[in-house]
Amino acid sequence: MAEPKVVVLPGDGIGPEVVEQAVRVLIAVAPDVAVEERLIGGAALDAVGHPLPQETLDACLRCNAVLLGAVGGPKWDCIQPVELRPEVGGLLALRKALRLNANLRPVRTFPALAAASPLKAENALVDLVVVRELTGGIYFGRPRERREGGRVAVDTCLYSVDEVEAVAHVAFRLASQRRRRVTSVDKANVLETSRLWRETVERVSSAYPEIELEHMLVDNCAMQLVRNPRRFDVILTENLFGDVLSDEAAVLTGSLGMLPSASLRTGQGSSPFGLYEPAHGSAPDIAGTGRANPLATVLSVAMLLRTSLARPEAADRVERAVERVLDAGVRTADLAEAGQAWVGTREMGDALLADLKLGR
Repeated sequence: MAEPKVVVLPGDGIGPEVVEQAVRVLIAVAPDVAVEERLIGGAALDAVGHPLPQETLDACLRCNAVLLGAVGGPKWDCIQPVELRPEVGGLLALRKALRLNANLRPVRTFPALAAASPLKAENALVDLVVVRELTGGIYFGRPRERREGGRVAVDTCLYSVDEVEAVAHVAFRLASQRRRRVTSVDKANVLETSRLWRETVERVSSAYPEIELEHMLVDNCAMQLVRNPRRFDVILTENLFGDVLSDEAAVLTGSLGMLPSASLRTGQGSSPFGLYEPAHGSAPDIAGTGRANPLATVLSVAMLLRTSLARPEAADRVERAVERVLDAGVRTADLAEAGQAWVGTREMGDALLADLKLGR
């Protein structure tokens, strides 16, 4: 495509508010990129009767990358069938349709926010990436069923060698650009899928002799993330473990409002297709109040620029702007210390744009 296109899916709750600011930043650093907005999640369900309208899916299949806000909320939690719920019929269905099999969640503490971390001293300065397999495991396993009149539930965890190999290559390639260490997390002392996982990762590692590989049980990893997170560089793990560990790691930075993520379709060379979204949810309790932190979504734009559009210079500009604005003391409500002044969602966007206009 001659003109790069990004499909924007604001979604529900605070999604539209944070996405609006992120799109302002995207246009400021990449004015040639076309932006097309579509419905997803509860907003789509209310408007057209389905959380993933066909026109939304078609647009996503034709673009270079997708920027998503958030989906879901209490209003739709009890919708039946479950396939019509925003998270299941919207986000999970979109990931599956787009064949997004690797989720990258960078966890980095900005020095200006070190005091907001629950960790103290140098342990608060975290810099790691969780690489989570995204289309296998319990999330997508079959069968799912209720037995004995609904008194017994079954979710099946399934993994294939191909699924593990694909995401393992992502982790090793990423580690080669960082500190050359991969921690593969499993439960191989109990689960057969984890034993397959460990065997496969070990085999893939032979293609990356410069990368140090260690295997770690998931419960130990959860403990080490709190005790000594600086020991980690790239954490590679399966779908369910990755969901839990990435949320745990996110808290170490002081706020979920600072955590971007990318869900990629692997095997596409240096500029894979991806869906980019903040790690936080739709936060319906603060939707419409102007209190939402847009920085996770803005940093997701930086990942989009670097990974799917192959524009590292533009991505660097965005990340430097975020760091300088934080260094200048600008805070949203979730980042402010007791008694500290804070700005709203749009005002944070204004501060970023003002910095970017300085051309630094």
